Amino acid sequence: MSTLAIDIRLTRDEFSLRFDAELQLKGITAVFGPSGAGKTTLLRVVAGLEKGALGRVALGGEVWQDTDRRVMVPPHSRHLGYVFQDGRLFPHLSVEGNLLFAAERAQRRNRGGRAPEADARITSETSMSAVVRALDLKNLLARKPDTLSGGEVQRVAMGRALLTAPRIMLLDEPLSALDLQRKAEIIPYVERLTGDFGVPVLYVTHNVDEVTRLASSMVLLAEGRVAAMGGVADILERVELWPITGRLEAGSVLEAIAGKTRDGMTSLDLQGETLRVPAIGVAAGKPVHLRVQARDVAVACERPERLSIRNVLSAIVVNIEFTESPFVELLLDVNGQHLRSRVTREAVEDLGLRVGQQVFALVKSVAFEGRLLN
Repeated sequence: MSTLAIDIRLTRDEFSLRFDAELQLKGITAVFGPSGAGKTTLLRVVAGLEKGALGRVALGGEVWQDTDRRVMVPPHSRHLGYVFQDGRLFPHLSVEGNLLFAAERAQRRNRGGRAPEADARITSETSMSAVVRALDLKNLLARKPDTLSGGEVQRVAMGRALLTAPRIMLLDEPLSALDLQRKAEIIPYVERLTGDFGVPVLYVTHNVDEVTRLASSMVLLAEGRVAAMGGVADILERVELWPITGRLEAGSVLEAIAGKTRDGMTSLDLQGETLRVPAIGVAAGKPVHLRVQARDVAVACERPERLSIRNVLSAIVVNIEFTESPFVELLLDVNGQHLRSRVTREAVEDLGLRVGQQVFALVKSVAFEGRLLN
């Protein structure tokens, strides 16, 4: 696990960014927030692209920036891979040429003795052939960037970044320009950055579905400040953060194990409770992350019968939170995982709901890879 320590301040026109935190980078860490929150600016500070930023940035024991000591390591010497929204491939080179440029640059750097031994990552695991295979680039090698689709451009950009032998990958909304189908196609490749190559990723997005699918931890930014840090499930279920994360999108993240798919339906195991959803194309035994919106969860005091809603989960009421609106936010425990439900005050009173009560959660739909599964 790498520790990225950031203590910086940056003021530009009417915007200011103040970030003071240590990020324990393991797997994919999402930087999430609305437009204008400072997400991309933070990534640029880490990369050394914001000359006006004051303060300190360090990865592990290596100081990249310390303006008090007049230390500023240039971007190309920070050993990081940066993937932009638009890929930014070299238009005059083929896909293979783009990849070779990155690999040869990393090898020159290592031969020159400018990189610590631990950073000499062009090994069998991060070889050209391994990257081409992991990102399915073989059939693209001879093509020029202007002949590629948006998803193909981003796959090549990720491959090029990997071949620079990075200690950390920075991805700046790499899926924002893609339609839903293309996003679903490329997400597994993003996961391989950490799964196949072990490179930690700092991933900027304003899309909660991407956070749910990809990240295990997140930083929530609002108006240039850290609003929250922690596990994805914990942050997305916190009511006081919904003005930032989005009230209509508010809900829970559940981890399930895929079961068998029969008759076009996949069974998902929630530690003993079962969800049945339209086929998701995941092999049995594989873990999956699902997002359930609070507005899509109803509550019953007795297990209902002869109901069109197929997913009924046994749950315990953990918390009842009244708001200024006519709605009440319920926090339910389903075998150790949390599920949010939004019901009316009238429903709470009529059902006599109380903390500790056993109820049945009626799940109308779940989201997987941005798809709504009813």
